[in-house]
Amino acid sequence: MPLAEHERLIAFLQSPSAYPHRPRKVSSIQTHVSWVFIASPFVFKVKKPVDLGFLDFRTLEKRSHFCRRELELNRRLCPEVYLAVMPIYESAAGFSLEDAKGEIVEYAVKMRELPHGWFLSELLAKGAVGETEINRVISRLQKFYDSQTATAQIEQWGRLEKLRISTDENFAQAAPFVGKTISPVALEAMRSFTNNFYQANRALFQERIQEHRLRDCHGDLHLDHVHVTPEATTIFDCIEFNDRFRFIDIANDLAFLAMDFDFEGERELARLLFRNAAREFRDAGMLKLADFYKCYRAVVRGKVESIQAMSGEAVDRAEHARRARRYFRLALRYATSGSRPLALVIMGQVATGKSTVARQLATELDWPVFSSDQIRKTLTGVPLTERTAPELRVHVYSEQITEETYQKLLDEALAALASHGGVVIDATFSRRFQRDLLRDKCVKAGVPLRVVELEANRETIRRRLKAREESPEAISDARLEDFEKLSAAYEPPAELAADLIKVSTDDGLPDAVKAVLLRLVQNQSSEKMVH
Repeated sequence: MPLAEHERLIAFLQSPSAYPHRPRKVSSIQTHVSWVFIASPFVFKVKKPVDLGFLDFRTLEKRSHFCRRELELNRRLCPEVYLAVMPIYESAAGFSLEDAKGEIVEYAVKMRELPHGWFLSELLAKGAVGETEINRVISRLQKFYDSQTATAQIEQWGRLEKLRISTDENFAQAAPFVGKTISPVALEAMRSFTNNFYQANRALFQERIQEHRLRDCHGDLHLDHVHVTPEATTIFDCIEFNDRFRFIDIANDLAFLAMDFDFEGERELARLLFRNAAREFRDAGMLKLADFYKCYRAVVRGKVESIQAMSGEAVDRAEHARRARRYFRLALRYATSGSRPLALVIMGQVATGKSTVARQLATELDWPVFSSDQIRKTLTGVPLTERTAPELRVHVYSEQITEETYQKLLDEALAALASHGGVVIDATFSRRFQRDLLRDKCVKAGVPLRVVELEANRETIRRRLKAREESPEAISDARLEDFEKLSAAYEPPAELAADLIKVSTDDGLPDAVKAVLLRLVQNQSSEKMVH
């Protein structure tokens, strides 16, 4: 259908007079693949003539086929919602949903409208989602999964070479958005995590096949596709355009919904969903796959939001871009630290690049940074970018102020974990007792800890200290004349040797950021934490 004719069709479907039941008004919603027209008490969905790689709706024949597939597949979960596939005709008089005399130019899926206020996203916004609602969703899904037969055709998609088709495709389709909604280092880290996970968990994926955990699932199980009223739990709008997106592990299906809870800052609901599902399905193995599949799902959403951000048809491209960045950062957090809150410490000698690396990591992970330099100056009333006067340094760098600084640094950082899911702590930690304090506080708070020690050769450090003299934004007071004294006072963190991540910054700070992320990915695969 030519673009001009397509625009005329959309205008027709936005008019109440287009519909046989003559609704009072029609509102429309546009996604990257469909137009949805809400004409109460019905909803009509028309597929866009697009080819996005993972779906192809370019011809009328394909759109007709996938409309019928949508009807058939969604009737498995909610037959009362999916009513019919409606031909749209065109004659000399114009478009019509009633007059069969014209030529069929398009198809629409007709659905019964679900009452507003009860979609899981709406309930979540009202604070009305708890364990009762989670368990109702789990119960509905359990009946659905039990009704689906685990055939050989489906189970082949649990093999690693088949799984890689979807994850490799996902990264390839996200690549055009590098520098726009995702950074190159983030994409590389997520790809590395995925490949490492495959390598380390071959037996687990085979076990999932042997236990018949792969089914013909929903495939697009996010908050807006779940509707929970006091009377019914309705799950709709499954994937119809590509069978391999539905022929998946039930852990993969659940991961989409859990990831959506995490995205909305409801990490406890995400944990509750997987914990209770593992119990009800008698499937403890799904917990081992949760972060892997949540990472995959977050990349999917980041990609979809990016497509909409770059689409000329999208109403709010800036909002789609913002959401895309948030999804990609969430995916990176799964790849580097999993779903648990994490305290990430960037330590090391003076001028090794701690503050710059910490800030860049915080940007990539969307976490706040807590800096000992900032806290020390705030405690003592020294302006952040003003070098402490010589006569004040004895007090500002006294043992008492240093102890207060580290206490406040750690207390503020750990307190922020509840709302941010992770923090970056930027401090020298030059003394063993400071590192012991760090570990003790993390253990008492039940918070996992990763420690990165940055290193640089003496020439690099001297060059950076000299450059500080001319930087009006430098917060640290350390300068070239302080180097020997500070270096002599530094106690190497030998007690952390088994779990310490050491990274050189001699080749540049961007390379150091990349190295830290890739090491975090590697450690996440082996799940070693500093305690």
